[in-house]
Amino acid sequence: NTNNRSTFLYHLLALFVSKGWGVSFISTSKLLDAGIGPIDIYLLRFLMAYVVLLAITCRHIRSESLKDEALFVICGLCGGSIYFIGENTALQYTLVTNVSLLVTLAPILTVLLTKLMYKTEKFSKGFVIGSTIAFFGVACVIFNSSSNIEVKPVGDLLSIAAALSFAIYCIVAKKLNARYDTLFITRKIFFYGLITALPFLAFQEKSMDFGVLLYPITWVHLGFLGLVCSMLAYIMWNEAINNLGASRASNYLYLSPVI
Repeated sequence: NTNNRSTFLYHLLALFVSKGWGVSFISTSKLLDAGIGPIDIYLLRFLMAYVVLLAITCRHIRSESLKDEALFVICGLCGGSIYFIGENTALQYTLVTNVSLLVTLAPILTVLLTKLMYKTEKFSKGFVIGSTIAFFGVACVIFNSSSNIEVKPVGDLLSIAAALSFAIYCIVAKKLNARYDTLFITRKIFFYGLITALPFLAFQEKSMDFGVLLYPITWVHLGFLGLVCSMLAYIMWNEAINNLGASRASNYLYLSPVI
């Protein structure tokens, strides 16, 4: 029926996003190797996405209340600056396999946080067991394909912090979806994601080599990260969590490290 077809579509959206975010690890690593800092990568990709979204949705600027605006700030922090800067910085201190695995803690953390925040929310034992098995399944796939297994505390802890922040974002975004359309929410998240990232520049170890921006391949990676993995993916992801729920949609994140 129509309802089943609609639900299937949102599952496809979540699947597409997980694939895009899986490939984004490669583009981010390439840009880091080229001399662009983790914060610079984040700012460039979000700025690119924000400018395009602003051109599309410039008529509606403000939210309905200060409370909602505060929720958008939280989304910008947790789903933007903290998540991506934490993840990008972690790639400098630990193995890509470690980062890709640890950020998949987000679905489990989303379930736990949802349960803590909303006492009426119920999850079946099968759902929780399935999520846990999926995490360890991803771990087996990743470490079976890598001969280099190390614990690197700084990078690993940053990865876990990124996963926690993304779980918070998914829960708060679900609440905003009830009152605002997806394009507006995504644009606001990018705006506050950019603003809250600026203070982090003071802690970046070295400034960006702007000469790297002269190479076309740099813009290929930035364009992919900004327009596909940021703008398009966030629009799709917000639709997915609005219709499937934050916990169900987040389970698709287990596919990212495998990809």
